[in-house]
Amino acid sequence: MQGQDLLYKYKTLTIANKLIVINSIVFLLFFIASFLFNTPTSNLMRWFVLPEQPIEILKQPWSVLSYSFLHGGFMHILFNMIWLSFFSKFVLNLFSEKRFLTIYLLGALYGGLFFVVGYNVFPVFVSKAGYLLGASASVSALMVFAATYSPNISFRFFLVTIKLWQLALGLFLLDLFRLGSGTNPGGMLSHIGGAIFGYLYAVQLAKGNDIGLWFEKAVSTCMDLFKRQKSTPFQKVHRSPTKSTKRKETIVKDERQIKIDRILDKIGKSGYESLTKQEKDFLFKAGDK
Repeated sequence: MQGQDLLYKYKTLTIANKLIVINSIVFLLFFIASFLFNTPTSNLMRWFVLPEQPIEILKQPWSVLSYSFLHGGFMHILFNMIWLSFFSKFVLNLFSEKRFLTIYLLGALYGGLFFVVGYNVFPVFVSKAGYLLGASASVSALMVFAATYSPNISFRFFLVTIKLWQLALGLFLLDLFRLGSGTNPGGMLSHIGGAIFGYLYAVQLAKGNDIGLWFEKAVSTCMDLFKRQKSTPFQKVHRSPTKSTKRKETIVKDERQIKIDRILDKIGKSGYESLTKQEKDFLFKAGDK
């Protein structure tokens, strides 16, 4: 009964909190396995981290995504999950959970790609072997996406009030500084790769181009494969709606989209906090649909 309660609570979590749970469980499993088998976690994770050499990636292609669910220590996963929880609120207030997951996973994919290219193309990194792990690229993608799409959202950060774009820019510049100083160059490369993807996604989405739609469809198709096909004892016959009904539905959809566009423009100019309660509720319901 308790297991069913936990499963129910998990299903009711937001996609961001589900990802936090998954990352935490994976971290604990490797920690426990390391203790039981008296083996360093780095040895246990070697088939799931992202190598810097393309030939090694061919041996473990799943690592282009699996690396983003692994962490090297408690502080590593703690700060990644804190930032994930923080920036997820800005994205989920405007977009569906499917789009959130698309940004998260593609951020990891492009962050990993930038890491591999950096180690093999930029001379300063060629002589340093390494591997990549952690959700930082995904978090960077979410951070820059939110800051690019809604830059003027204001919030309290410790004792000062700042805008979202200011925080994102500060963290991005910090990554560049750490990259230049040679502090964890692989990790910083993935941060930058994820951030670049988040920026491009937000800019193109504002223009009406969803560059992540192909990935979202691919994820939906994979998920559908695991769903059980429901038996259909009889076939229902539905009448096609009349032209007038279709016309009314189209008008309603157009009016809804116009209202959504107006609210998004208001957010871009004045921030999310400038919305009325009615506008926030409308946007939340529209995101679910």
